Amino acid sequence: MNGCFGNVPWEVGPALRMPPESGHRASLRRINRVQSGVCRHYNGAWPEGAPSRRAGSSSSTMSTNDSGASEEKVRQEGVDLTITDAIPIGISVLAPDGTTLYVNRPALNRIGVTLDEVIGKGHLGQTCHPDDLDRVLEQRRIGLSKGAPFELEMRLSPKNGEYRWYLSQYSPLTDERGQIMRWYVTATDIDARKRAEERLRQSEEDLRTITDAIPQSVVVLTPDGTTLYANRGALDRTGVTLTEVNDKGFLARAFHPDDVDRIRERRRLGLLEGVPFELEMRSLFKNGQYRWQLVQYNPLKDEHGQVIRWYATATDIDDQKKTEEQLRNENLVLREEIDRSSMFEEIVGSSKPIRQLLKQVEKVAPSDSTVLILGETGTGKELIARALHRRSKRANRAFVRVNCAAIPQSLIASELFGHEKGAFTGALQRRVGRFEAANGGTLFLDEIGELPMETQVALLRVLQEREFERVGSNHPISVDVRLIAATNRDLPAAVAAGTFRQDLFFRLNVFPIGVPPLRERADDIPLLVEYFVGRYANAGGKKIRHIGKDTLETLGAYPWPGNIRELQNVVERAVILSESDTFVVDESWLKGDSAVTSPPERLSALEDREVEMIESALAETHGRISGPSGAAAKLGIPRQTLESKIRRLGIDKHGRKRPTSR
Repeated sequence: MNGCFGNVPWEVGPALRMPPESGHRASLRRINRVQSGVCRHYNGAWPEGAPSRRAGSSSSTMSTNDSGASEEKVRQEGVDLTITDAIPIGISVLAPDGTTLYVNRPALNRIGVTLDEVIGKGHLGQTCHPDDLDRVLEQRRIGLSKGAPFELEMRLSPKNGEYRWYLSQYSPLTDERGQIMRWYVTATDIDARKRAEERLRQSEEDLRTITDAIPQSVVVLTPDGTTLYANRGALDRTGVTLTEVNDKGFLARAFHPDDVDRIRERRRLGLLEGVPFELEMRSLFKNGQYRWQLVQYNPLKDEHGQVIRWYATATDIDDQKKTEEQLRNENLVLREEIDRSSMFEEIVGSSKPIRQLLKQVEKVAPSDSTVLILGETGTGKELIARALHRRSKRANRAFVRVNCAAIPQSLIASELFGHEKGAFTGALQRRVGRFEAANGGTLFLDEIGELPMETQVALLRVLQEREFERVGSNHPISVDVRLIAATNRDLPAAVAAGTFRQDLFFRLNVFPIGVPPLRERADDIPLLVEYFVGRYANAGGKKIRHIGKDTLETLGAYPWPGNIRELQNVVERAVILSESDTFVVDESWLKGDSAVTSPPERLSALEDREVEMIESALAETHGRISGPSGAAAKLGIPRQTLESKIRRLGIDKHGRKRPTSR
């Protein structure tokens, strides 16, 4: 059934006049047809023998014989609407055009009229509050014309003369073709609710008066964020009206473009969570300037914990923000100044070679270009790599260092790219590789010339495609890493010998930087000595105030095959053994080391045999020294020992044989 007793109002208003008798009987017959056709199951609820009475009179509400005849006719046809007298709300039945056909007793008793008076005279104009009448008549006319459920709120004057609020709800009854056959109207007393709303409105009015006196901006919102009220301070500062606040696009007009998307999303999430939250934003004031505001949102909840209001207060924090910005800029300038003076804090020196080196570092550091650092062992290649990172856009991200020569060949791929659980024996869980760890930052591959060929292929793919796969996985992982590589090997010679991929060399050699050996920057030795002496003296709790001139001359004349690392070790040893405030170095340390710097012109037969064995092992391993398949492992000696022998005997690691002494 469609709308037999729906959620729409009863009607005691002006009824259209009908012929006194035949019209009423025809109306009752129409009711009967509707009830017997569409609402047939209601007939069983209305006893056929029940007395036919209408509210408003103890015996009959009509003064004519036809009224009694109509009542009897309705009873005989099984349409007895007096059952609605037992329902404690006003109920009325209207024709499709709004003509009143029936009103139950509770409704008639409340307004103190009879059914005849309602049908004949129409009492809406007499009972409805004058301030509501025009509105109600117009809304009723529109609602009836649309043919859909609607409702009206109005003040009616009952028989005691005191107006009360009623909610009239109209529901249409339609036939199988969708044509309206009747309107059923219910009237519910909502006076208590209306009075409570009025008290709430008055309370809110009082609250508005109070909040208007507060200099801080105060805004009241519905649970979904619609603005109900903004105090005078908020409206005066922004120069907008309450209507404009709720207009579509207000956020884009009222707040800084850089803040709109952020505050829209965070505000949406905050309102959904239903807990206090705050936002910082730049608000446009009526003088055309943006000022920073701290907006704090606090929910008001009912006894069930449901948010019924949001109260937002805005505090001007523009001066605070400007102070913070000023401090941030000052810190940035100071940090840049510190960086300029200390970015090479451990790269001590002022010689021409070092100045040229640092100039190259400053030029290439801000870019993401791959850098290949070349230089002998101990020249400070890692310090150059760290300086490049500190001066780059990635300075706040990770700097990850990998010594390729120190990792066994069988594990180098896992170390660089990570592995999945079960990828190989001992892979008990997933492991993140160095490339993933350095994502967004810088990866420094030291001794890159020691990479095995299969790992070189994987590295080339990362450089070309910016993606890799963990060991034991076939899912590519994208990565954003700046690569810095370093080596003390002659890579072009390694390429010619077939131990290093040419295409990888070209990829790495985008911006080569050569680090000069210490013997080419002898002018820096006094500065380096002074730096290391101060460093180790402070660490050892010693006071060394003087560095002997003879000591500096001795150190300056030494060729330093181990470069800065060797100088650092010599200074540290001298500081430890120092017993006065003057720094001195035992010349025998340098004489002993100088014998290692260049091999003797003639080698013994035993040494010649040793050279042959080392050169043969290097040839088999393609110049690789460390690792399980390196020359050191084949010869059964430590890597450091083999490297020392190679230097002492003047052996070429890349396969070029030296002439024997025989």
